[in-house]
This record gives sequence, C-alpha cells and structure tokens, in this order.
Amino acid sequence: MRKQDDLMRGGIGFTSERTRERLIQRMREEGVTNERVLDVIRLTPRHLFVDEALAHRAYEDTALPIGHNQTISQPFIVAHMSERLLEAGPLDKVLEIGTGSGYQTAILAQLVERVFSVERIKVLQDRAKERLAALNLRNVVFRWGDGWEGWPALAPYNGIIVTAVASEVPQALLDQLAPGGRMVIPVGAVGEVQQLMLIVREEHGFSRRVLASVRFVPLLHGPLA
Repeated sequence: MRKQDDLMRGGIGFTSERTRERLIQRMREEGVTNERVLDVIRLTPRHLFVDEALAHRAYEDTALPIGHNQTISQPFIVAHMSERLLEAGPLDKVLEIGTGSGYQTAILAQLVERVFSVERIKVLQDRAKERLAALNLRNVVFRWGDGWEGWPALAPYNGIIVTAVASEVPQALLDQLAPGGRMVIPVGAVGEVQQLMLIVREEHGFSRRVLASVRFVPLLHGPLA
C-alpha cells in the first residue's frame, strides 16, 4: 500500500502537490463539481502515463501525444466525461472503448466497481496494463480488439465511455448498454469540431444530450499488433 500511495501522490518537481492543486483549481473554474472525481484526479500520477520527455507537462490541462497517432486526453475532458458518466449515481460495470495510455482507465477504476477496457493497439494496451498494475488497480479487465464492436460477451454495461471520435454512434455499443445505462461518446468528423454526447437508455429508446464541443482522435476499425 505504501508503494501505491507514493506512486499516487508523487513527490517533487512537476509532481508536487502545488502543481496538482493548480490543475484541480483550473478544472473547478471550468465547471467540474464532483469532488470524488477531482480527488481521484488529484491523487493519480498523470506523469506515469506519458513519455518521460513530456513528464514536465503532465499536469498541464492539455492533451499530449503517446505515440501511434494517439493522445492522452486533456485532464478537464477526463474529469468532465467521468463526471457526466456518474451523474445519476454509482456504477458497477463500465465499458471503456480506447484504453490508450491507461489514464482514463485508472481514473475510472477508482470511481466504479469494474472496468472493461477495449484497445485496438496492442502495444499501448500492454503499457497501460503495466501502469495500472504498478498502481495496484486490480478491477480492470482488458481486451485487445475493435472498439466499434464493444465487448458483447460481457454485456450489458451500466456505463460506456468512448475516448475516440466516431462518425456515428456504434449500434453495437447501444445494444450493449443496460436499461438506464449511460454512454459518453464524442461524435463527428476527424479534424472538425465534434460533439461530446451523453446517451441514456430509456424505457422506450435512447435520449441524447450534447455536452460540449471537443476534438478527439478517430475511433478506427480492427485490432493492430
């Protein structure tokens, strides 16, 4: 547990508590109000999820490259998506599409009971597994595969979060959402302003609400070794 605490809290320089508090204050100013989400982001060492050369920028409120034409999302976006996902109360079973660096995965793992994370780029997911293991986050199960397909064998999920933009909401993900379940997903075209949407499975269909304008990398088909 001491090792996890040390990793979570960091120690010096760019990992200092003062640096992290500035990030938390910025997110408050931008409208994040869920204290549990803010606490988890405060304690999670984002510098472990980026290349060492970019570690000094880890607590800036900006997206950063992680290789393979992918990025680690802006902390505000991670907080905003997590907050909207949890808006109606605690979640037991969440599907994440796009493991990426594993940062959003790590945040979710501390906020919900179980996370099932799908990533198409195997090398990224392997690194994410190592990072979460180092943080002793054991409630995540990983799948290497096509995010458009979700993870039907373990459906339904009462939360789904998608960390890449889709040209349209994948029908497979709608099908895997439990009654009353919530999905947060960016929808639109690559290179243009996209819409971050909240989709809720109601008794007779789906309600949809636009949350924000965003820019994400594309949700692509097919696994990549």
